[in-house]
Amino acid sequence: MDGSDVTRFLPSLTRSALTSGLVACLGLGLSALPLAAFETAARAAYVLDQGTDTVLLSKNADQPLPPASMSKLMTLYIAFEALQDGRLTLNERLPVSAHAMSYGGSTMFLDTTDRVRVEDLLRGIIVLSGNDACAVIAEALSPDGTEAGFARYMTKRAQELGMVNASFANSNGWPAAGHRMSMRDLGILAERLIEDFPQYYPLFAEKEFAFDGRAPSNTRNRNPLLGLGIGADGLKTGHTSEAGYGLVGSAVQGDRRVIFVITGLASTKARAEEAEALVNWSFRQFAKKTVAKAGVPVAKAEIWRGAQQSVGLVPAQDHEILLPALSGKQIAAEVVYNGPVNAPVTQGQKLAELVLKPEDLPEIRLPLVAEKDVPEGGFLVRIQTAAQVLSKQLIDGPEGDQ
Repeated sequence: MDGSDVTRFLPSLTRSALTSGLVACLGLGLSALPLAAFETAARAAYVLDQGTDTVLLSKNADQPLPPASMSKLMTLYIAFEALQDGRLTLNERLPVSAHAMSYGGSTMFLDTTDRVRVEDLLRGIIVLSGNDACAVIAEALSPDGTEAGFARYMTKRAQELGMVNASFANSNGWPAAGHRMSMRDLGILAERLIEDFPQYYPLFAEKEFAFDGRAPSNTRNRNPLLGLGIGADGLKTGHTSEAGYGLVGSAVQGDRRVIFVITGLASTKARAEEAEALVNWSFRQFAKKTVAKAGVPVAKAEIWRGAQQSVGLVPAQDHEILLPALSGKQIAAEVVYNGPVNAPVTQGQKLAELVLKPEDLPEIRLPLVAEKDVPEGGFLVRIQTAAQVLSKQLIDGPEGDQ
C-alpha cells in the first residue's frame, strides 16, 4: 500500500472510530427548581409557546376526539385560502341551499331566500358559530358542490398541513361518525391561521356580530377570554354532548404568544376557568432566555486534512429558548457532531448541534455552523495524516481493521 492508498483509506476508518457525538459539555450547574406540571381537568389539552415552538403541556394531545365547532377553523382556513387565491371575494354573495338552512344548533338563521356576503359568513362562523354559514361556504368551495365533498377535501388539506389525526364528515363539527381531530391537530391549525392569514386573524377577536338583526339572541362571541385583559385574541369554542366544552385559544403578552387547546370540560364555567388558568400559567411560569449568540463560538470541531486542526462552532443567529421562570442561570448542554470533519469547510456550513436539556421540558436542538473557512491542507498535512494512520495500524495490529 503506497501513501496515496493510505490517505484514501484514512477518513472512513477514523470517522467511524471518532463518531462519538459528544464533543463539549456546557454549563452543568443544574440549579433549576422542579416545575410542577399544570393539572388540567380537561379530557385532553395541548399548549404551545409559538415563538420558541415549545410544547408546555400535552395531555392526550394525539388522541382523535370529536372537535365539535372547533373544527370550523378548518373550514375557515380553506375559505381564507380561497380569498387569497381569488376564488372568493369578501363582497361576493353566496346562495343558501335547503341543506345549509336545515342545520340546527348555533346558526345565523339563514334561509333559501338569502344571498349572503362572504365577509358576513366568515363573521357568522367566527363570532356566531353558524353551522349554516359553514355549509354555505362548503358548498361554494366543494369540488363537487356538496358539503360531503368539501369534507373530503378538508381531510386531504388538513393531512397536507400536518394534522395527521384529522378526519372530517362535515364542515361545522356537527356530530358524525369519523369526524375527529386531536388537540395537537387543532394547535397546528390555530398556528397556521395566525401565521398564514394575519389580514383575517383580527376577526377572531371580535366580540359581537349582529348580522342583519334577525337573531338578537345570538350575537356575541362565545370565547370567554376576550375582554379579560390577558391578551386573548382568538380563536374558537366548541361544544356537543359527546365532546364536552372545548376551546382553541391564543393570547399575547409582551413578545410571547401562547396557543392552547382544551376539550371535555363539563360546563361553560369550567371551560372559562380552565382556559384563563392555563393562559396565566403559561406566561407566569415560563420566560424566554437567550442561550446562544450569533457568531460567538460555543465549541470546536476537529478537522480532517485541513489547513487548521479545528474550527469554531457558532450559532448562525441568536437563539432564545423557553425555560421555567424559576430556573437558575445554567442548564445542561452539549455539542454533538460526526467528526472529524473532512476539509474543506465553508464558513456557515452546518456541522453540529447544540443540545439543550432544560429540566422538565423537551430536549432542544439548535444548529451550529463553521465560524470560518478551512481549506484543505497542503502536501505536508497529507504526509502527516498518512503517517498517523500507519502508526495507528502498527500499534493496533491486523485486528485493528476489523
